[in-house]
Amino acid sequence: QVRLVESGGGLVQAGGSLRLSCAASGRAFSSYTMGWFRQAPGKEREFVAEIAHSNGRTSYADSVKGRFTLSRDNAKNTVSLQMNNLKPDDTGVYYCGGALFGARYGYWGQGTQVTVSS
Repeated sequence: QVRLVESGGGLVQAGGSLRLSCAASGRAFSSYTMGWFRQAPGKEREFVAEIAHSNGRTSYADSVKGRFTLSRDNAKNTVSLQMNNLKPDDTGVYYCGGALFGARYGYWGQGTQVTVSS
């Protein structure tokens, strides 16, 4: 089992940058595919990016490709999402999720708010 805590959200102007971090506690962090999801007001939670447990391969939603970069540090049990050239549509609550062996996202953090002003 893993416990996830996000940090790094805030208010930024369009074109700015933020770096989100997710700290995990528990065993076998390297066995978890880690992902970020976001939820805007009145919308469903959507996939943003993930990094595989097996080979560190990353995948991104089309809407963030080229602007967001996801990385992980298995020694520190952390994942980081660098978000550049932010747009107002990026506004939402960002959630860190963990999927044991990449099977299903069953562990979630409490979320961190990202607000991008135009």
